[in-house]
Amino acid sequence: MPRRVKIGRVVSTSMANTIVVEVERLKQHPRYKKYIRVRKKFMAHDAREQAVVGDTVRIIECAPVSKRKRWELVDVVARGVGPEVELKPEAGVEEMLRARKER
Repeated sequence: MPRRVKIGRVVSTSMANTIVVEVERLKQHPRYKKYIRVRKKFMAHDAREQAVVGDTVRIIECAPVSKRKRWELVDVVARGVGPEVELKPEAGVEEMLRARKER
């Protein structure tokens, strides 16, 4: 039986030699026939720790590495931009924007 392959986005790399990959797929609702996005997270073994958050990776099914890890990183398909970070404007920028609104 061939090993299953999945492509997903890395959402966490906080554990040693482990990445968490979120795989998204479309599933049709049985009654209303609308397509719904379904996401599932898989823990995968990354021995060389080459993947970072935001990367698109290919994982393959393998023998159990630990209690929850049954997938292994094959390669990085595309490099991501990293986690989303909320930027706060500087103090001078807010005053400048208020002055423009008053005009």
